[in-house]
Amino acid sequence: MNIHEYQAKELLREYGVRVPPGRVAHTVDNAATAAEELGGERWVVKAQIHAGGRGKGGGIRVAGSIDEVRHCADQLIGRHLVTPQTGAAGRLVQRVLVERACRIHKEFYLGLVIDRGTQRITVIASEAGGMDIEEVAARHPGRIVREAVDPAVGLMDFQCRKIAAKIGLTGRQIPEATKLMQALYRCFRDNDALLAEINPLAVVDEGQLMALDAKMSFDGNALYRREQITAMRDFDEEDPKEVEATGHGLNYIALDGDVGCIVNGAGLAMATMDAISFHGGKPANFLDVGGGASPEKVENAFRIVLQDPSVRIILVNIFAGINRCDWIAEGLVQAMRDLKIGVPIVVRLAGTNVDAGRAILAASAFPFIMADNLDDAATRVMATLRAAPA
Repeated sequence: MNIHEYQAKELLREYGVRVPPGRVAHTVDNAATAAEELGGERWVVKAQIHAGGRGKGGGIRVAGSIDEVRHCADQLIGRHLVTPQTGAAGRLVQRVLVERACRIHKEFYLGLVIDRGTQRITVIASEAGGMDIEEVAARHPGRIVREAVDPAVGLMDFQCRKIAAKIGLTGRQIPEATKLMQALYRCFRDNDALLAEINPLAVVDEGQLMALDAKMSFDGNALYRREQITAMRDFDEEDPKEVEATGHGLNYIALDGDVGCIVNGAGLAMATMDAISFHGGKPANFLDVGGGASPEKVENAFRIVLQDPSVRIILVNIFAGINRCDWIAEGLVQAMRDLKIGVPIVVRLAGTNVDAGRAILAASAFPFIMADNLDDAATRVMATLRAAPA
């Protein structure tokens, strides 16, 4: 789960990380009032969407007067902002963050992630702040500093000092950076975060370190124990199909293909998408119905997949263990009857009660296209698509 920049900064502030004074505004008048309350001579007006690269898309603007703040807010609120991470459609800006501008002397990058290789929280830092860290890593890998954290002892002072020195901090900035890194680590650990990123971490005004931008994402499987984080969820920033799927206990992620996928198990879902791609197709989604899919759950899966108008065919791939093929078959028949599905459906069933499941589908009189295995299913999907009018 992602949160907005202003929410991440509020969270970091609770842990003692210095952030610029700012206010969130939903209207032009709110933005002007926020600037007046903050005081100062210059302000930064920042679009709040769940996507990076806002500066490249014109989503971060500097204003030198209250009238300019009004103009910037008017240009952003209600606009679909297109960035390198939003796609061509962009994201609707419904709020902006107004902050008092700081005098920046130097910018750095600081982030925490879960390293899947070491299975540890890892600090990533660079003296090349304010830039895409992926680009820096690709072109100048030597400018990236990595430090894994031992979960038994946490982030140690000496590690923080080493990181700070390697990215070019000196003097009294070293202990200040140590305190900031440990605060960021505690925030990350305490809230089951997957990513915490400060870009840029800047030396401002009289030499203080300040988080000028912040991005955080959290483990969705841990939200049940993080009420404060769950309350920050912005459903307007999420695909409505994904939100509905969550409500039905389904794991759904929309993609840009035309082959709908309904599968049980995340690993099998990934393998199914790979098989479709291998045979020349493009998956329209990732959808895992889970291990105990009832007929109602299967019908809900169909309804969510079919909300995507680009879906031309659906592949149902079930390997039943805890689940049962006859339950899945009943759900398929129920979906065909209730939803009046007009696209072809390729079905591969294996595992518990497979013969009973196949018998239910055969007796239904609906035109299911049966497959023997995953490769056969992907082959039949592509053959059906090629034979159908575009």
